[in-house]
Amino acid sequence: MYEKITPPSTGEKITFNNGEPTVPDNPIIPFIRGDGTGIDIWPAAQKVFDAAVDVAYKGKRKISWFKIYAGDEACELYGTYQYLPHDTLTAIQEYGVAIKGPLTTPVGGGIRSLNVALRQIFDLYACVRPCRYYAGTPSPHKNPEKLDVIVYRENTEDIYLGIEWRQGSEIGDRLIKYLNTELIPATPEHGKKQIPLDSGIGIKPISKTGSQRLVRRAIKHALQLPKQKQMVTLVHKGNIMKYTEGAFRDWGYELATSEFRQQCITERESWILSNKEKNPNITTQENARMVDPGFDALTTEKQAQIVKEVETVLNSIWDTHGNGKWQDKVMVNDRIADSIFQQIQTRPDEYSILATMNLNGDYLSDAAAAIVGGLGMGPGANIGDECAIFEATHGTAPKHAGLDRINPGSVILSGVMMLEYLGWQEAADLIKKGIGDAIANREVTYDLARLMEPPVEPLKCSEFAEAIIKHFS
Repeated sequence: MYEKITPPSTGEKITFNNGEPTVPDNPIIPFIRGDGTGIDIWPAAQKVFDAAVDVAYKGKRKISWFKIYAGDEACELYGTYQYLPHDTLTAIQEYGVAIKGPLTTPVGGGIRSLNVALRQIFDLYACVRPCRYYAGTPSPHKNPEKLDVIVYRENTEDIYLGIEWRQGSEIGDRLIKYLNTELIPATPEHGKKQIPLDSGIGIKPISKTGSQRLVRRAIKHALQLPKQKQMVTLVHKGNIMKYTEGAFRDWGYELATSEFRQQCITERESWILSNKEKNPNITTQENARMVDPGFDALTTEKQAQIVKEVETVLNSIWDTHGNGKWQDKVMVNDRIADSIFQQIQTRPDEYSILATMNLNGDYLSDAAAAIVGGLGMGPGANIGDECAIFEATHGTAPKHAGLDRINPGSVILSGVMMLEYLGWQEAADLIKKGIGDAIANREVTYDLARLMEPPVEPLKCSEFAEAIIKHFS
């Protein structure tokens, strides 16, 4: 089956049932060391993982690691341009859960991004990026501890699908001409818009299926959180892109109010129910006016729509969600993308899970990571229904490779996510405790040490791993 690698002689495969993993006590987990600083951070991370599992389960559970190859390291073994060899894809497919360090993005033609390729090959539609603060971590914000969010980024659609044509290409020019002369004039809402003839062209697909499976996973995650954190915010730019980003919002609400009707409440529904709870004699029209402060300035048709909305909500969910019962449900709301960038800085404690499309999620997850300490402390996971890959979220930083100085926190915290995904919460909690205590004790690598006041002598990458393990007890 494999050309140049051999699976471990001990261990069992993880299997999947309805999108959830069934995990043996001795799972075989493939790992990709990663390029550049992967040579430093992976050994440090693996040492932490093994120590946590051993301390938590006293030998009753153990990971059998299976080394596979991607990126520059794969080219060294398999040959030039073999960035994603068949062996690697077969191993991930067979064993279901993998973890990886940072990978080089190939220059020139071929694969645009190894990370994007893996997500699309295995349909890893949910990129999950928790952003929480560990006390003592240097941050540019006064109160970084207020931010504790999980970004659920759709991983397979949007502009990252990669359908685009270069300016001046034959197909690009033909497409612009066809749009300008045939399709745009045939759609009255576009008016007299025209695409400049010297444009590059990209396609932005957002599907109902892709949107709803992402929101479904986000809601399921919210149901596992403490009551005060059970909120899913749909992030979009639907005020401008109504049929892609606006549809994402609408499809998210549709899923929440159908598939999760008993577990969810939308923000507007909560206003309607709350208005009636405060004033049981309130009329439908008065309730509508309170839900939409600009009600009186609206057209008669629009006013009737809001009144109908109020009637529908009260008739359909008052018995199950009224009289305060909605406060124990998962709150689903939405925010415009540019607004949420401000609000994670000015009102961070009002948010919990942010469900976004691909591009918005890319920006937002990095911005949130900066608040709590940067990408060096940012974990990530790419999850589908039959596969999951956990990864460091930063780049390869080749100039630091082999110096034993880079922060391994991103891949270690990605391993925490992996352990939680496996259901091994005790081991995951040990690592979180170890990292938190090490940082609080000012035992950190150079990237954090130089920002502390006063600055401290930095630990090596390997020493940081040892400090984390030391704090398990």
